[in-house]
Amino acid sequence: MKLKPIFAAAAATLAFSVPAIADIIVSDPYARSSGPTAKSGAAFLVIENTGDTDDHLIAVMSDFAKRTELHTHIESGDGVMSMVHVEEGFAVPAGGMVNLIRGGKHVMMMGLMQPMLQDETFIITLIFRDAGEVTVTVPVDLARKPMASMSH
Repeated sequence: MKLKPIFAAAAATLAFSVPAIADIIVSDPYARSSGPTAKSGAAFLVIENTGDTDDHLIAVMSDFAKRTELHTHIESGDGVMSMVHVEEGFAVPAGGMVNLIRGGKHVMMMGLMQPMLQDETFIITLIFRDAGEVTVTVPVDLARKPMASMSH
């Protein structure tokens, strides 16, 4: 019995039966807080899914704060903007992008373990439904203007 054709057939079957994993690229990360005594801060970045399947950012982790969550701003009926935790996370469509920007979707860090100081960095881990964990080094840029990011 020839095993080579059997292994080739098995490999081909496996290759076509495994679902494609989203290909996630994170760019332009930066973080801000309101000052050296701030108890909270936020991180902003661009997430690109170069894969052929949709994915979903479902959570975020960091040792830099006691609590790290995915947040967004919503407008209440009276024109007031409120920041809310988005428990379901953010969809990242195949071939698409999600911009985490000031005034919109972002990573919120509450109970900072140390001050956010200009030009220092810290690590966050983005957790995707399909792509798994993506670790990102985030520089602190307290002087950055909202539109100075690629994420406009």
